[in-house]
Amino acid sequence: MRKYSILSTIILLLLIAAPLFAEKDVTGFWKTIDDETGLPKSVVAVYTHNDMLYGRVVLIYGDDGRTVEDHIYQQTKRSPYLKGNPPFAGLDIFWDLEYNSRKDEWTGGRIMDPGDDEGKEPKVYGAAIWKEGSDLIVRGKIAFLGRNQTWKTFSPGDFPAGFKVPDYRKFSPSIPEKE
Repeated sequence: MRKYSILSTIILLLLIAAPLFAEKDVTGFWKTIDDETGLPKSVVAVYTHNDMLYGRVVLIYGDDGRTVEDHIYQQTKRSPYLKGNPPFAGLDIFWDLEYNSRKDEWTGGRIMDPGDDEGKEPKVYGAAIWKEGSDLIVRGKIAFLGRNQTWKTFSPGDFPAGFKVPDYRKFSPSIPEKE
């Protein structure tokens, strides 16, 4: 009888703890998709630092969604609207998200639409991120209003030939500031 009680307790503890680890890990490389064209726009490395979630642009595609236009080792395009005129490739576009086990999502941080270098200024929103199947759902929001984007898994083997895959586990946050 006592044997079944211990076994029942262990099973109950496993059932309670399982959701805590279900979708928490969203780190890795993700391909962002342009809302209007449906083509790949960039690759973002999602990483943790001090138990908080961050996302850094590592590669940017051209308008065709195939040609690499910029990356963290090249950094040709820069944002004139952010302090220090940082490059878009290498920019942290979301930061300070904390894992919410009740909702099974990362929330509470900020996400930036980085704008461009031709007149579109960056905008910063509240953020929430969660997994749905193999996709990453990234939500920018103001109060209760918001918009979701679906990001696709990106394998390190999908980087262009000769591209040195960065070790996102060694990234430290660099939070952009608007001018």
